[in-house]
Amino acid sequence: MKTKLLLIALLFVQSLSACEQNGITNHEGQTKTDPSFLYQEPGLSPYDPPIEITFVREMSDNLEQLLNGLPDETLEDNRWSRLYKQVLGIEITYNWVDQGEQYYKKLGAALASGNIPDVVEVNAQQLRQLANAGWIEDLTSVYETYASSFTKQVLTQEGPGALETATIDGRLMGIPQNDSSIERAMYIWIRTDWLDQLGLLPPKSMEDVLTISKAFTENDPDRNGKHDTYGLALTYYLWDPVLSATGFMAGYDAFPRIWVEDESGKLEYGGIQPEVKTALAVLQKMYAQGQIDNEFAFKDGVKVKKQIAAGKIGMMYGEQWGSFVVQESREHDPNAQWQAFPIVSAAGEIAKVPLRISTDRYWAVRKGYEHPEAIVKLFNLYLEKNWGDTAQYETYYNTLLPVWQLSPVNPFPPMKNLEAFRQLEEARKTGNSDVLEDEAKFIQEKLELYVSENEDRESGWGWERTYGPEGAMAILDQYERNDQLLFDQFAGAPTATMIDKEMILDNLQLDTYINIILGSPIDEFDQFVDEWKRIGGDQITSEVNEWYAHQGGPS
Repeated sequence: MKTKLLLIALLFVQSLSACEQNGITNHEGQTKTDPSFLYQEPGLSPYDPPIEITFVREMSDNLEQLLNGLPDETLEDNRWSRLYKQVLGIEITYNWVDQGEQYYKKLGAALASGNIPDVVEVNAQQLRQLANAGWIEDLTSVYETYASSFTKQVLTQEGPGALETATIDGRLMGIPQNDSSIERAMYIWIRTDWLDQLGLLPPKSMEDVLTISKAFTENDPDRNGKHDTYGLALTYYLWDPVLSATGFMAGYDAFPRIWVEDESGKLEYGGIQPEVKTALAVLQKMYAQGQIDNEFAFKDGVKVKKQIAAGKIGMMYGEQWGSFVVQESREHDPNAQWQAFPIVSAAGEIAKVPLRISTDRYWAVRKGYEHPEAIVKLFNLYLEKNWGDTAQYETYYNTLLPVWQLSPVNPFPPMKNLEAFRQLEEARKTGNSDVLEDEAKFIQEKLELYVSENEDRESGWGWERTYGPEGAMAILDQYERNDQLLFDQFAGAPTATMIDKEMILDNLQLDTYINIILGSPIDEFDQFVDEWKRIGGDQITSEVNEWYAHQGGPS
């Protein structure tokens, strides 16, 4: 349970933080950390009289657990709802709240009928469907007029992609609930105690990765005298954020989940390129040799994590929070040691790290709602109170409980964790802890806990493996400085054919890949490519390149 809570904390951790919190006053002598402080920006001006804005909301397990830990706060009446009312004159209400599958059923019915609240969170396809139906507001001018300079900076920190995904026929139809693409970078997580046991070095090429995988499978790295370990972890969903095939395939210049430029400068789908066939052939051979669990096609992440915890797997590809996944192996074997390494290339060159545009949720405003700018004002204040000049991180973001979840909107600076690492690194090099801002201070406390004699020191292990001098974030810093990050070149809203065919094409792709790994003839990949093109892929490619031409790409 402790590890699970740490994983949740890392998944949602968001940084950067405050610049100045004390000694700044307005004309009435109020400090800027006073909830009643009146901001000067139009996007933070209050409504007088106050207005109401309605939402619907999913009651997740994490949110329910948070509320149980806050006896004086409820979903409708909490520090964030009070702040929005005090500063902006906005009263948050929920038309209904539900859990899990029931929430999504009710939301689907509401979207299909057009019976939506004033503001509703939707995915990309739902956004286009609502826009096509004429049921939501065009937010182009609202955003330009009311988004604060800080909000605009945050939503474009990784480029225009987040806003472009919400733009339909040249109009901004939703405010993106932005996510971080750079946080999705892949690493090779390897049991270094097994490397040491077998006299192996960290990988510099894909040939090294294959050597390590073979040795972890065949050379009894746990010294139990049994043939019961695997070299590489995979799940039945090859694109999981951890236990993934994405980073492995990138080692062969195969990028099966993003759109890339071809030699003419046009976009082509990475999942149908010949490099993928090469990578699949290698995975097929590894599977045949027992380096991959022969039941991986039936196992989800939960089941494979149990194998890792039991000490049966020595290598996986995954994101920076993979440290908290592999940490479970230390409960079985306290000597288990893991480290993140950069993904590597078969050609021995610096590998490209594929990144999809991670933003896929949007806030749409009901057509006819009198105050469409209200959602932008909520974004402005949320960002300001967590990372702006008047931030109160320990009040509104992290009180040792993730109180940021109380707000219906949760935007964040996409470079947050990398910036926190860079602050930590500067403090380590200079000895000056004054450079640490709120999020970096929080992480530093975890790092100090790990090197302490505290009985709970093990809870800091995963943080050190991610934010320590040799942690995953040090590699991300290297990726970014070396220009290794390969962003998805298609950042538009789903095209018309994507809405109709993308799920079918995605399932076809995944099924084909899995079957080939399991032993189907490798030439089935060529049949898949032909089928993908025929049933919609060619039309999607045409639509994607039409979008790309409007962005300045070749026509």
